[in-house]
Amino acid sequence: MKKPENLTDSEILHGIILGGPDLERCLGYLYRQHYSVLEHYVQTNSGDQDDAADIIQECFLVFVRMVEDRKFRGESSIKSVLYAICRNLWITELRKRKNLMARHELYEAEKESISPDVSSEISRQEDSRVVMDLFETLGDKCKNILLAFYYENLSMKEITVKEGFSNEQVLRNKKHKCLKALVEKIQNHPTLYQTLKNALQNGQ
Repeated sequence: MKKPENLTDSEILHGIILGGPDLERCLGYLYRQHYSVLEHYVQTNSGDQDDAADIIQECFLVFVRMVEDRKFRGESSIKSVLYAICRNLWITELRKRKNLMARHELYEAEKESISPDVSSEISRQEDSRVVMDLFETLGDKCKNILLAFYYENLSMKEITVKEGFSNEQVLRNKKHKCLKALVEKIQNHPTLYQTLKNALQNGQ
């Protein structure tokens, strides 16, 4: 049985700087060592498994850039740095979501005072902004797919080529997952759900 690899922090930093296979080896090691701890942090702070996967991926990208730019030279442990990056990214994401909900609730409270002759257009534009913000929370791939389908009116075949999917079925599966994640984010906010529904219907 192969003995598990054990890398020191200095070896990891050196491997990241070297790049190529060394970088992949070091990232694989870091994922195995720290993924569960970072995932636990996100999931115990209002996140789910998909949230954790997205944040952790971004966390490692930020860490690699820090090392490559010589902004981290091992002054503290890699474990503590990864945890700090993950925490900051997740707090920022939660604030974005909170602001999105607050902005929508404010709009709902104030729209009764809008003049009837302009309320329809303002509503359409506001709905569109809310939906765009929601798309942003899903990550670039989901955002691109949903924008292409609902707002650019591209066919599944065109989106498959544009986004580099192997076939249309793989794209359909991903689109379904994106929409499911979108609904889960707003399922406890009926007015926001209706806004999303209206905007997507108008975009088709």
